[in-house]
Amino acid sequence: MSEAFRLYGTVEPPVRSECITVGQLSFTLEEGALRHIKVGGVEIIRCIVFLVRDSNWGTLTPRLSLISRQRDGISFSLHLEAKFETNKANLVVSIFIEAVQGQLLVRAEGMPNGEFETNRAGFTVLHPAKLAGCPVSVTRSNGNIEVSTFPSLIDPWQPFKDIKAIKHSDDGLDVDCTFTGDTFEMEDQRQWGDASYKTYVRPLALPWPYILCQSQPLVQSVSIDWSRTGKGKPKANNTSVIGENIFPETAILLTPKDCIRLIKRPEDIRQVSPQRLLCNLDATAGSIVEYFEAYAKLQAAMPNFLYDLELVCGFENAPELELVQLRAAMDSVGFKPDSVMLCPAVDRISTPPGSEWPKCPPLEEIHSASANAFGDFFRGGGMVTFFPELNRKRPPIDKLDFVSHSLCPIVHAADDHSVMETLEVIPHIIRSAREIIGDADYRIGPSTIAMRHNPYGQRTFPNQDLKRLCMADNDPRHRAAFGAAYVIGLATALADSGVTVWTPSELYGPRGLSGPITKAISALASCAGKPVHKATIHNNQAELVIGTHQIKANLTNNAYGGLGPFEFKTSTD
Repeated sequence: MSEAFRLYGTVEPPVRSECITVGQLSFTLEEGALRHIKVGGVEIIRCIVFLVRDSNWGTLTPRLSLISRQRDGISFSLHLEAKFETNKANLVVSIFIEAVQGQLLVRAEGMPNGEFETNRAGFTVLHPAKLAGCPVSVTRSNGNIEVSTFPSLIDPWQPFKDIKAIKHSDDGLDVDCTFTGDTFEMEDQRQWGDASYKTYVRPLALPWPYILCQSQPLVQSVSIDWSRTGKGKPKANNTSVIGENIFPETAILLTPKDCIRLIKRPEDIRQVSPQRLLCNLDATAGSIVEYFEAYAKLQAAMPNFLYDLELVCGFENAPELELVQLRAAMDSVGFKPDSVMLCPAVDRISTPPGSEWPKCPPLEEIHSASANAFGDFFRGGGMVTFFPELNRKRPPIDKLDFVSHSLCPIVHAADDHSVMETLEVIPHIIRSAREIIGDADYRIGPSTIAMRHNPYGQRTFPNQDLKRLCMADNDPRHRAAFGAAYVIGLATALADSGVTVWTPSELYGPRGLSGPITKAISALASCAGKPVHKATIHNNQAELVIGTHQIKANLTNNAYGGLGPFEFKTSTD
């Protein structure tokens, strides 16, 4: 086994990166993207990149060609050609990067070959999540200026629209970011797990997909200027969720078809010994009685687990009638879950700003009917997808015992650094979720590197070639050392949150229990119910002290802190 395969589960090499320094300015150059832009060691912009998204919101990977490059002690310039391809047309974009002391300019000139269909084509600028609560001023296209702050709680809609320039202050610096060539707006990208606020083109209120044609060449630019203020870092309204917490119970997701296999091979689940099994049942597909019967047989064979039902309903009929029928089918075969989490099938698809909400009975009606049909069970609501969907369509908390949503680190970016950076923003998600659900029991549903459902397109993306691919249903890192380190980082980020149940893996399949993640989840599952004494992620190392258990993980591909690349170790006092 090669070292790359052991670390990542794929022979595809990590993205090559190069550190560029021009005076006090520094940034990392990765395949045409500028990342971690810093002045005097202070990060001012997380990323600037020219992105093209297809009609399913998939990110197109360009073919890059180097045209010219110049570098000396006081300046840096780069000219790249990026070719984006769809089944119908190509888009060729010249990208120019120019850096001098005191300014960074990135511009693009693009021309399609034929009619090029896209949901988005243009610059994306990421402001780091550490700016939560910091001062910001936004210049509109009419010249008006709005003085505000970066949202502390995660905003479900765009916090700023019609952007021509953004100026923020942080850690002794004023930073000006100016845009030309299109209308930009910002979304609070923390809700997808990205550790940033994203400024992008074009407004979501405009139709998509749209067509780029030769009669309208694409020309855009982003310029960054900065100056010293002499002021210290202002105190942001960004208090962490801290308290006397115990580590959550661990659940593993399975489907009805997994049950017979598990009954024959009970060691498959005992290798991690979770407390709970999360039983997915999609009432819009297949035979409901057969599905319930499969879970009933498994429960009879393995009665020592707690069984949670994740129930997805179509609600073609009145909720009261549909749920009574489902309860009757469940009772007829003797399946008795510990809890029932209910989600309408249409809510597996996101409703972006400006879009029409899909036809669905009101959540108040659905969960009132659920109380009548499943009132003798611990009942939950929320989303089988991610926090943005929960944030935009909030459940009636007074009718529920718990609320759940999932997490996924490859919605917008799938490189190794971006995946690990999503751990930074989990406390932001927890804090914002608590603002919605109050003291209700809080669970984190199936959360793996790869995506189970794609709320933002027609499907998840197949990944037979085992690449680092956004919104893929199969991510090879899950089964490698990277996946084990990531899941320990995820557990660390959740440990002090008050979450009572988390689901870090499925049982079988590409997101299942295979490889080093199995040992990591086993160690974490043994900590359920024990007090959390320490849960920190610092200098890319995760450290947990839970009861008498100590778990450390290196979240990088370099040896660090006595641990090899993506290595973890456990010990017990």
